[in-house]
Amino acid sequence: MANERWTYQVVEVRPRLFGVRPEDVQAELNRLGAQGWELVSVTQPGTMHPVRLYFKRTQ
Repeated sequence: MANERWTYQVVEVRPRLFGVRPEDVQAELNRLGAQGWELVSVTQPGTMHPVRLYFKRTQ
């Protein structure tokens, strides 16, 4: 466990006219989850700002 190395990826889901749609976030989560990425954090500084999804996976 101590020798594991990680790769990280940050993905932005941009808002549409009325903000970020949950379907768009879910699509990104499913897409990256299928590739072995694990979601570790989410940030959104405001309603009309992109949602940032932070992922990691072992190298």
